[in-house]
Amino acid sequence: MEKPTDEALMQEVSEGNLDSMTILFERYHQWIYNFFFQMIQNQSVCEDLIQNTFYKAIRYRNSYKGGKFASWIFQIARNISSDYFKQLQKERLQGDVGLEKITEISEAYDEDNNENIQRLKYVLKKLPVKDRELLVMSRFQGMKYKQIAEVIGSTEIAVKTKTHRAIKKLKTLYFESIEI
Repeated sequence: MEKPTDEALMQEVSEGNLDSMTILFERYHQWIYNFFFQMIQNQSVCEDLIQNTFYKAIRYRNSYKGGKFASWIFQIARNISSDYFKQLQKERLQGDVGLEKITEISEAYDEDNNENIQRLKYVLKKLPVKDRELLVMSRFQGMKYKQIAEVIGSTEIAVKTKTHRAIKKLKTLYFESIEI
């Protein structure tokens, strides 16, 4: 028996068969978790964001109008990531970043002993969110420029250009951090 496509499964979900979302979850949760983890570096936050992603996919299942499921679900994850960073920025501006968040961030860095990897993670976090997102999608997630373009609503050439600029920024920041 042939394995149903992601698009066919999502069509079933949009028609009310929520059991099909279980299969889609199994296929995509690790991929999306990795995206969140590369962006945020906090396991418990990433787990919450995964739940939110699939909750929203079910909640807004009627908005799925065909097309690549991977792009559709990743757009939801990307929006959730963006909302997370906006909320974090708002808390920082209001001075509401508690000791708990600071501890979580430092624990995430303490887990990795390798100095170069720690430096890279640190520098990656210094990049603007849009640049970090492009690097995570293209380099860590292995997404093709065409698929990234679908997700962010851009052209393949623009994504390639922006990604290469983000890599240059990352290199500059990385080597500046070594000199310090």
